[in-house]
Amino acid sequence: MPSEDGSDTEEQQGATWEHQSLAQVKIRVLRGHKDAVNSCSFTFGDSKIVTASHDKTLRLWDATSGAHLKVYKGHTSFVTCCHADANSARIASGGWDKRLLVWDIQTGTILWEALNEGIVTSCNFSHDGRYLINSSDLDFAVSVWDVREGALIKKLFNHKSTVTCCRFAPTQTRICTTSMDRTTKITDMQTFTDDYNVTLTLGGHINVISSCCFSKDEHFLATGSWDKNIQIWDIATGVYRTQGPVTFSKGHEGSVSACSFSEDGTMLVSSSYDETLVIWDVENCCQKFALKGHTGWVNDCSFSSDQKWIISCSKDKTVRMWNIESSDDIPVVLEHRKNIGLRIVQCQNCSKPFSIAQLEDEANFKYCVFCRLEHPSEYSPSPVDF
Repeated sequence: MPSEDGSDTEEQQGATWEHQSLAQVKIRVLRGHKDAVNSCSFTFGDSKIVTASHDKTLRLWDATSGAHLKVYKGHTSFVTCCHADANSARIASGGWDKRLLVWDIQTGTILWEALNEGIVTSCNFSHDGRYLINSSDLDFAVSVWDVREGALIKKLFNHKSTVTCCRFAPTQTRICTTSMDRTTKITDMQTFTDDYNVTLTLGGHINVISSCCFSKDEHFLATGSWDKNIQIWDIATGVYRTQGPVTFSKGHEGSVSACSFSEDGTMLVSSSYDETLVIWDVENCCQKFALKGHTGWVNDCSFSSDQKWIISCSKDKTVRMWNIESSDDIPVVLEHRKNIGLRIVQCQNCSKPFSIAQLEDEANFKYCVFCRLEHPSEYSPSPVDF
């Protein structure tokens, strides 16, 4: 049966499982886009996926069956980015046609649109869906919009080159932007002024910074770069001011295109133009394992909120769903833990698993690092008797 866009039945077969029978990480591949897929994210509580492509369309997929639910046509050139709001009511998208479009996710109707001076490189809704930001290349600008009215609230000119990524913090009062000028800027919406906007500037990378993401508790900020590295900034304590960021390196052989924290902040996934994804152990500052299967640049990646799935999209025209719920049992992960002397215990406050060294006394490490950081006096380790 043809879909709403009239595509043929071959594309409607849904997701296909494509992995060896004994594979620890099972892979589902979603096909349907006619060109490179540039952006992907979960929506509707992980039950659906929204994607944007060089084929000038956005698509909504059923995450379980892989079926196409809707195709959104309106852009006249490559679509570079898309993002659904937290209520799954609207999708924002931008592209090479310099247009920012806001769609009704159910009907596919364009609610409003705005023309930018250059290619739209990134877009992101605030977490209450009231605001929308987008970045563009020629004017090095970030535009802040009122979603309901489609009205421009403010235009930020904080960078000296193309803005590559823009993201709201979970509290939605701060905006993070990355740029080809090799800087990351954080701006507080509550302190907007006419002559100065930036509240924090971060350097560190030696090449274009391509992406950024906040941990849900807003304790950490991750930045990915064409220098092949990811840097983790402790923006809650500001410890990077004296010690610098934590750098995740030697995971990718190509430029990092995107990065995303897991819901609980214990993992980070990064995608790269080397056609791979890497899952990082944030707490222990090391690589857990890599995901290989794409046959083109991997352009975007994201965790599901239950942390059982990672989705990625690629220049190879596919979207892939990686089932990682049993990843801690993968031999390479177990061996790596053993080599660095780690074992898993459960936090007595939040019940989440975390790692401690084999030689450490479990009685003295009852709480994970996140609980200890949030309430240092309450969750400090017990004193050790000598």
